[in-house]
Amino acid sequence: MGRATGARTRWGRIAAVTVTVVVCLGYAPIAMTELWPYARPGAPALGEWLLGRAVSPEFVADAVRDRTGPYTRSLVPLIVHSVLGGLLMLLGPAQLLSAVRRRIRLHRAAGIAYAAVVYVSMAGAAVYLARTPPGEAFSGAAFWIVLATILTGTVLAVTFGILTAVTGLPDLHQRWMLLGYGYLMTAPLLRLEWGALPALYPGLDLQAVNRVALMHLGALVVLGALLASRALDRRADHPFVTGGWCPAPVLAGAHLAAVAGLLWLGRGFLEHGPEGRRLLLAHLVPYVVIAAVLHLGAARAARRGAGWAREEWRTHLVALCLAPALAAGTEVVCERALGLDPLTALVAGAGISSGFLAFAANVVLSLRVLHGREAARRRSAPAVATTSSTATTAASTATTAP
Repeated sequence: MGRATGARTRWGRIAAVTVTVVVCLGYAPIAMTELWPYARPGAPALGEWLLGRAVSPEFVADAVRDRTGPYTRSLVPLIVHSVLGGLLMLLGPAQLLSAVRRRIRLHRAAGIAYAAVVYVSMAGAAVYLARTPPGEAFSGAAFWIVLATILTGTVLAVTFGILTAVTGLPDLHQRWMLLGYGYLMTAPLLRLEWGALPALYPGLDLQAVNRVALMHLGALVVLGALLASRALDRRADHPFVTGGWCPAPVLAGAHLAAVAGLLWLGRGFLEHGPEGRRLLLAHLVPYVVIAAVLHLGAARAARRGAGWAREEWRTHLVALCLAPALAAGTEVVCERALGLDPLTALVAGAGISSGFLAFAANVVLSLRVLHGREAARRRSAPAVATTSSTATTAASTATTAP
């Protein structure tokens, strides 16, 4: 049984790494050439060429017209962002493979390069967002809000990844870097949805396709980061973590919050006719599937007595349960404080909630580990002090003895 489980785990890791590498290597040249036509009309762009053949040239032409104005005002920062974004698609797998194969020097060098490129690339995106009013952004205000959230989350995740590496917490370093890379994976996955969703929903323009994608992309990428973390960390227990911060009452309360939040979102989306029903379905089906995966992971960990794995699954499950409530609250804030229309506010709330709360779950897990390490250090300090005092007394006695 143990050998079969180990084989499944090994093949699961191989499959995950293979898919990641293929997607990233395929997207890198698309990202690097995406903005060439805006700088020089008629210049080749691999992404536009592929999308035109997957959907239609008219679909691509509409997308280009939607972006020309806002992109032209910030073309240089966006080119920096897209070219370096393509480079990140290559550096990410290099980091992952060097970590799996324990090539420490290569991993450290790739990590330094990756962090530097993240900061510069995200700075280019920040300039674009600062110069572009939300209502004028590509695909509207909801897309602007989600992009700003992804940018912030990526920069903070990489920063926390650096800090945990420097402070000697490799397990937390791994989780933060995977989460940050998960946020970046929204870009290639969005392009895949550009090619796939028009076949499912004929006649939708790119802005409508983007709204559908925003309903679940954030939840999918943070689930991918969690699955990768669990695949790389097979420990049953953590040396610094005991007990649990997610007992049954907390889980029950989180599930009640999930039901209330989903009812609020459902009522809001259903008020907007066919588009609202389409968006609700795009949000609800992946949400239920992801919740089932988290429940199954926690149950399996409990059966094999893996306390640390169970706690991580449960923490992320609580975060997912709270996501609809956060989305509902964000919808109210966006509508009343930012003046967005109700549907755009709903899309923005649903688009950022899962990614934001997965970040919060990582913060909770990090605090647990830091608290446990500090408690362990304090427990060992008196023993060290007692040993030192005993040694000093013995030395003094030996010195003064006749």
